Amino acid sequence: MDKHSKRSASIFRYPVLMAFTLFFAGLFVLDLVTPDRAYSELENTTLSQRPSLSSVSADGLNKFFTAYTKYVKDQVVGRDNWVALQSTVETKVMQKEQSGGILLGKQQMMFPRTYGLVSSETRTLPKNTAALEALCQRYPGKVNVMLVPAASAIYPENVPAGAPLLDEDRYLDSLSDAVQAAGGRFVDVRQTLTAHKDEYIYYRTDHHWTSLGAYYAYCAWRGIEPNADEWTQEVLCDDFYGTTWNKVPLPTVPAEEITAWYKHINRSVSYNNGQYETDSIYERKYLSGSDQYAVFLNSNQAQTVIEGSGKSGKLLLIKDSYGNTFSQFPVEDYAEVHVLDLRFFKGDVTEYAKENGITDTLVLYGTQSFVKDTRLRF
Repeated sequence: MDKHSKRSASIFRYPVLMAFTLFFAGLFVLDLVTPDRAYSELENTTLSQRPSLSSVSADGLNKFFTAYTKYVKDQVVGRDNWVALQSTVETKVMQKEQSGGILLGKQQMMFPRTYGLVSSETRTLPKNTAALEALCQRYPGKVNVMLVPAASAIYPENVPAGAPLLDEDRYLDSLSDAVQAAGGRFVDVRQTLTAHKDEYIYYRTDHHWTSLGAYYAYCAWRGIEPNADEWTQEVLCDDFYGTTWNKVPLPTVPAEEITAWYKHINRSVSYNNGQYETDSIYERKYLSGSDQYAVFLNSNQAQTVIEGSGKSGKLLLIKDSYGNTFSQFPVEDYAEVHVLDLRFFKGDVTEYAKENGITDTLVLYGTQSFVKDTRLRF
């Protein structure tokens, strides 16, 4: 046997090594010819683009290689399939109860993993509480506050045993006392939502409540008995996967429905002082994309004015993304509903209320968002 034959034979002694070599060589070639993606629909996130070398120095090279490593990881061919495979292996094979910062609970519910407040949040919560107190004192008897508990607080039995969770009850009890002492009304929806927990009030694959959950909270705020038959309920999509599933995209978890509730479908809506105007609070263009929850109120906008069906009154709804779904309901009661998202609105809230003749105010946040929000000011 000549030297060439011996060399070839020795290579074939290691078929696993050859398979891995060919596999990664194939991936490398595919990566070279596959166009880069700007966005991952599966993960609902922006992907890194090819970096450029800014300077030939130790710091410049370090930054370049760090960015390039992230770029390669984001742009690897078949990324979505690899992410889904990793999630499946971790949860089904390794039997993990958490992955990617998500707790995998019973009834196929996915919960964001939360701990107690970190040091920065222990400073933020008193500031936000003080801001609420000042608002209630400024408009005595006209400010309502609703903080929505996370699904983990309503379904603790579905959370993996021993999982770290924020003690929401303690914060909500304290905030309730503070708001009421300042002359405001605290709308405690914990009991209402718990009473309806056997119904579809929270998404399983997203951290938000459903339209049904928001409706029950609306009835608690208005002090009325629920009567769902008064509302048209339209299924906007039945292939929804939310924020928690995007981090752990398990193919075994079924998609969900997003439902619109309305009595009058058409109404004038103006975003950001007239920059965009339309005739519905439902932006259906999002239903064909990855962020389908954005169908409510055109995602998160700084300022929105909605023509209401009521004969009088102007509501100021100060909210985070939980308020997007909720907004379907008060538009039937007021002549106008003004919506401000303080994460993006840079104006003065008090001046805005005066200039627009606001008669009632509702501050509506998810509890976990409220305790961390550093941009809350009135």
